[in-house]
Amino acid sequence: MHILVTDNLHSAGAELLLEAGFTVDVIDGRLSEEELLACVADYEGIIVRSGTRISQAVLDQATKLKVVGRAGSGVDNIDVAAASRKGVVVMNTPGGNTVTTAEHAIAMTLSMARKIPQASATLRSGRWAKKEFMGTEVTGKTMGVLGMGNIGTVVARRAMGLGMRVLAFDPYLKESEARRIGVEPADLETVLAKSDFVTIHVPGGQDTHHLLNAERLALMKPGAHLINCARGGIVDEAALLDALNSGHLAGAALDVFEVEPPPADHPLLGHPNVVATPHLGASTTDAQINVAVAVAQQFVDYLKNGVIANALNFPPIPREAYQRLRPYLALAEKMASFIAQLSSGTMEELEVEYRGEIPADDLTPITIAAVKGLLTPALRDSVNHINAMTLAAERGVKIRETRAQVPRDYLNLIALKYRVGGVERLIAGTLFGKTEPRIVHLDNYRVEIVPEGHLLICTNRDEPGVLGAIGSGLGTLKINIGGLQLGRDRRGGNALSVFSIDQAADSHVITELQKIKHVTSAVSVSL
Repeated sequence: MHILVTDNLHSAGAELLLEAGFTVDVIDGRLSEEELLACVADYEGIIVRSGTRISQAVLDQATKLKVVGRAGSGVDNIDVAAASRKGVVVMNTPGGNTVTTAEHAIAMTLSMARKIPQASATLRSGRWAKKEFMGTEVTGKTMGVLGMGNIGTVVARRAMGLGMRVLAFDPYLKESEARRIGVEPADLETVLAKSDFVTIHVPGGQDTHHLLNAERLALMKPGAHLINCARGGIVDEAALLDALNSGHLAGAALDVFEVEPPPADHPLLGHPNVVATPHLGASTTDAQINVAVAVAQQFVDYLKNGVIANALNFPPIPREAYQRLRPYLALAEKMASFIAQLSSGTMEELEVEYRGEIPADDLTPITIAAVKGLLTPALRDSVNHINAMTLAAERGVKIRETRAQVPRDYLNLIALKYRVGGVERLIAGTLFGKTEPRIVHLDNYRVEIVPEGHLLICTNRDEPGVLGAIGSGLGTLKINIGGLQLGRDRRGGNALSVFSIDQAADSHVITELQKIKHVTSAVSVSL
């Protein structure tokens, strides 16, 4: 496979991809949209940092693309929604630059508190201006952390190590987790009002654009300091300038800006109480190696082994968990494809019911596999595990999931209740010996079907001679039978026969079989 690497990714990442057998094209620097549009159709994978933008237009041209990787945590330069519709995995490396970025936020805090850059610049200019740079201690002060993700958590711990009290705002932070870390959870307004230092670690995007606007900056404690090492645009820069000029805020430390690079005459850059750096949060050799190696390894795991890690548009499956789940993923997908090929009409609803010993707390990946299997007969290669749920929603298919710990008949069972054209159909399966998939229920019939290869499913009245007539008919049509499973709802009622055959039954075969007396249906299924 061909992988495109841009934005000056550390060479350790490309080397790992080459060792894994990929063809790698490395571009020094960022690519414009026009440059990407000219070449993107050649690649199965693209790795970027913050410079190259993966837009919907680029994704529309990317006919082979399977995965986009961000060597870093933020993905605001990637259209994740468009990638999901396209079936492209979007990965990031949230842990690779966590410590480096957190350390930079702490360094910016201390530099601002002690006015180190301003003092250094004055001394270098030949002035000994000791009295001009009265600083403030951080020990005993309150640090407000906005966003308790990976980076925010490390910043909080470092701040506590400096003897600071830490207030934390994060709508997803549980009280038990806050207690474990040692921070005090509070709402945004409380954090702003009670903190001497406020550091930002929320993601960029529309939801957080100008999160700290003039109104919220006014809520901050008089004489407080603001640190932003997250994303430009979270702070309203014009409002921040006003707060600094009025003296309401004592200082600001900025590593990011709304426009990067900012213009040379940007008023915040020349402000005496601002410490500024050119987006250096992740700029250490350690971090660059970490994220390059991490994203490359994730590509190898996914493209070679199907293991998805740190995906923004698919539930994470660690390698060990994937090995346990793989038989269940295959079972769910094959059962759903089986029942979809048996059915006709408008898809309405799929309920996935789990019973007994399924080795996972989060069963979403198995449900997604079932939805993929359901859609594949109609959509073929255009559906995958990444876009299956999106495509189902676009078609109005409702997806439900239920779980019961108590087993029934089998130690583990996955049942699919599929409503199509106003009719509900049922298929259920289990694993024999932990790895061998079997379909054990089909509508009203108990069966034991191996879900693989070409299958012929016939229903008929439970009358003597019907099975023999079907077998003779297949022989006449030169169709070899490799296996057979039978079931019936009651003696003298309706019967089911599932033939494993060496080649797919075409429309002519189906038509001839349906002419046999007492045969009520014949359908070909390929798995």
